[in-house]
Formats: sequence, C-alpha cells, structure tokens
Amino acid sequence: MDLTAVRTFVTVAEVGQFQDAATDLSITQQAVSKRVAALEKDLGVRLFTRTARGAQLTIDGQAFLPHARALLQAEERAGASVRAGRRALRVDVINYRIGPAVLLRAFHQAHPAIDLDVVTLPNVDAAIAAIRSGTIDASFRAVPAPARQLTDGIEAVRVLDDAHQLLTGPHHALAGARAVTPTELRGHRIWMPGIVPGTEWGTYYDDLAAAFGLTIDGIGPNFGTDHLLDVLIDSTTLATLVGENTRMLWPAHYDLRRIPVQDPTPVYPHALIWRRDNPHPALAALRDHLAATRPEPGVDTWAPAWAR
Repeated sequence: MDLTAVRTFVTVAEVGQFQDAATDLSITQQAVSKRVAALEKDLGVRLFTRTARGAQLTIDGQAFLPHARALLQAEERAGASVRAGRRALRVDVINYRIGPAVLLRAFHQAHPAIDLDVVTLPNVDAAIAAIRSGTIDASFRAVPAPARQLTDGIEAVRVLDDAHQLLTGPHHALAGARAVTPTELRGHRIWMPGIVPGTEWGTYYDDLAAAFGLTIDGIGPNFGTDHLLDVLIDSTTLATLVGENTRMLWPAHYDLRRIPVQDPTPVYPHALIWRRDNPHPALAALRDHLAATRPEPGVDTWAPAWAR
C-alpha cells in the first residue's frame, strides 16, 4: 500500500478540504486528488464524497481512517527503530564478567540515556564478520597489532591492558604470597576450563604458557565459574588466572586469594573494533569515553608479540 497516498487521505480527512490538504502537504490540489483516487482504486471503495462543505468521509472512509493512522504510526516506529541515535548500540564482549563488560558498565553510568545491547559471540572472526555485516556495532577483542587497520573499513584500537592475578584456594602452596612472578608459577598447574582452542584468548594463553614455561590447561568439562571456585577451595595444587578487572563473588568462608602477578605482569590486550563508516552517534561517544578513561599502560608488562 502506498503510504504517501495513505498520508494524503488522512490529511484530507483531518482538514476536510482537498485544497487545505494540498497546502499542508505542499503539493497541488490535483496531486491530492490523484493520490486519493489511486488509493480508492487500490482499495476498491470510495473514501470521500464531495459536498458544498468540503470532503466528507464515506462509511468505508470512516472504517479505514483508524487503520490508516495506525499504518502511519507503524511507519514512524519502523523508521525510529533504526534511525541514528534511536537504536540501541549493540556491543560484543567475550563474557559478562571480564574487563570490557566493566568498561561498558562505566560507560552506561556516564551516559545513562544511551541504550546498550550487550551480546557475546564465539570468537574474534565471528565478531569482525558481524561488524562487517552490521549485525553489531562494535566488539571488545584481542587482535594482532598489524590488524589495527583492518580490511573493509574495520578499525581497532587497544583500550584495556587487563593485568592478571592468580586465584587460589587457602590451601594452595602460593596462597600466602603477596605477589608472584611468572617464573614462580612454573610447576604449578593453572586450570582454565573455559579456554576454547582456536579462539583469540586460547592463542593468548598458549603464548603466555610458552613464554614463561607455564602449565595452563583446559582439561575437564567447563561447568562455569561457580564450579571452578568450588574446586579451588580445597585444592592444594590447582590455581587459575583472572583479570584484575574480572568481577567475581564468593562466600566469605571460601577464603579464596587473588594474588597479583608481577615482574613482568601479563596483560590481556583488549581492543575495541568497529566499522569506520558506522554513523551511530553512541559509537562515537563510546570511543571518546574509552579514550578519556583509559589507564596508563604499565611499564613492566608482558603481552604477546602479535598484540604489541
């Protein structure tokens, strides 16, 4: 159905004159008549009768009027749903507990009027494909340094170096340490059942293990964070690595320890990825916020060569 003709019909019905409708719509009276005639032909009914007092709705016109208004309202809602600044900004993170999710929460607190739609995609390749297709607006991922200028107008900038901490139970050999070095972690089993082979974070932890001679494995089913914490409580041999900005809660009697890893501090290099021609104003606001709030990188840190 021609919504231009529908809008013309509604205008005539509201003002009661073809000439007045033409003035309101900034078209000629002849154009108004042609649009209404085309709509009547399409519907197979007469919508108006002309009288000395102007255009009067027929019974069919009266029946059609509320539906015509609903059509125009639907058109407005449809346009508003994708109009720049009206649609929620859709951003991908690896999961909802780690540093990028914390950054997004801080952005939301600073800009509460901006709607956010936070999603999780399986890996960086899926995230870049979704950015390229327009399914999402941005993603927080680790990407190789040469890919800061990606193909097809995709860009990336490093926004967070998330320092690692060792998470242990109270009976672990390193539980009493104030800090540990990567070298001191050699010989200790670091259990990370959430590592997915072939992902960018899987590659990161493979490189970390190779750089410092660490034993990092994802053996065993991944039943989630709560199960991981339950295992660590009583273990004397198992520990895991978490980001400094990772939000984790547990009952006080678990007595788990978060121990900084230093000299050097391994950091996970989170980057924001987006498409250069994306016009969403909230994306520009997010980039400005991240640039203004990014902490200074540490002087004694380690990241894989591909992220430097």
